[in-house]
Amino acid sequence: MTVRRPSRKQIHLAAHFPGVNSTTVWADPRSKSQIGFSSFEALARTAERGLFDFFFLAEGLRLREHKGRIHDLDVVGRPESLTVLNALAAVTERIGLAATVNATFNEPYELARRLATLDHLSAGRAAWNVVTSSDAFTGENFRRGGYLDRADRYTRAAEFVVVARELWDSWTPDGLSRPFAHRGQHFDIAGEFTVPRSPQGRPVVIQAGDSGEGREFAARTADVIFTRHGTLEDGRAFYADVKGRLAKYGRGADDLKIMPGVSVVLGDTAAEAQERAAEIRRQQVSPQNAILALEQIWGTDLSSYDPDGPFPDSDPVPESSITQGRTRRGDTVAMAEKWRALSREKGLSIRQTVIEASGRQSFIGTPEAVAAELETFVRQDAADGFILVPHLTPGGLDEFVDRVVPLLQERGAFRTEYRGTTLRSHLGLPGPAGKG
Repeated sequence: MTVRRPSRKQIHLAAHFPGVNSTTVWADPRSKSQIGFSSFEALARTAERGLFDFFFLAEGLRLREHKGRIHDLDVVGRPESLTVLNALAAVTERIGLAATVNATFNEPYELARRLATLDHLSAGRAAWNVVTSSDAFTGENFRRGGYLDRADRYTRAAEFVVVARELWDSWTPDGLSRPFAHRGQHFDIAGEFTVPRSPQGRPVVIQAGDSGEGREFAARTADVIFTRHGTLEDGRAFYADVKGRLAKYGRGADDLKIMPGVSVVLGDTAAEAQERAAEIRRQQVSPQNAILALEQIWGTDLSSYDPDGPFPDSDPVPESSITQGRTRRGDTVAMAEKWRALSREKGLSIRQTVIEASGRQSFIGTPEAVAAELETFVRQDAADGFILVPHLTPGGLDEFVDRVVPLLQERGAFRTEYRGTTLRSHLGLPGPAGKG
């Protein structure tokens, strides 16, 4: 195989462990445990074999409920991310290990220690995906349930990250500890941090979100933003907007990597790939899931409706609590009308409309076509890379690693070996300046 000279921009790749949601195909006989360590290990090893930047775990602090009952897709449970990643540090060598941890229901000193510990155990491969929660439903699992106003969630998260970095930076690169003291709106702490400076200085910070608040938070604070967009044009607009916010914080364009979550479906021909993608979506959007998706928008019981029939004529119920633990989708009235219009235009049933309208952005085609399209997105500044979200656990990445990664390498768009040992080196991020 002839390897071309590297292109101007290299693609970054990461792997998302399939979470507790309707994008996972549970009925497939290849789908294995969501909590068994062998599943985490198998997917992480595949991603490392593919030279991915990092392996990414989501988190949920309470099982979602729908119509007052535990949502069926959540009954498998949700193990704590950092515990799993500490175990994975022992069976992987280079791939980054990214944990989603909530900034609303944790405290900086404790979480900074846990993340710094993972960074040491993995020799500099730790990352923290910062998420927030303002709802009282999740808060009921904690002593201060529901105490935080929604407007305060990003201000607390931003200060949380500042404090965590102060703690990580309180040790000098040559191993001297300095006292820390922070006095702020949400935190008032002082003392000495117990974990020395890690091999990459401090963990990489990831932020997930597309809202204006989320974009600003990422521009000010994050090293990576986990997003989603449906087209090349939307991706370019998002990319330009977020990158354009960096300068006012004294940051350069390369200081923040934009990595949308995507799925990939491959086939030996374009027609075969499209057929496989359609079958996956039919499996993901079962009749039950189609009505569930509708109820989450309409905010009312629609169990009497036929998923193969027409849409309700009524409008969504505002401020509905029919679903707990999942954020409703913005302007639900506008969303309902958009789905009804799509149904009328194409003559689609409820289930067919949900299948067409709610799918995650996917790259569908032959390995050659997918490799070319991935590179196009990066070359045209619609992304810096991608977080792959497979539909199967744990073998959902095997085909991509075996068939697409070699083509990206041949195009000169992806590494042929890890050239560093830390996650920062994989991402091309500068190390933080240490305190003298």
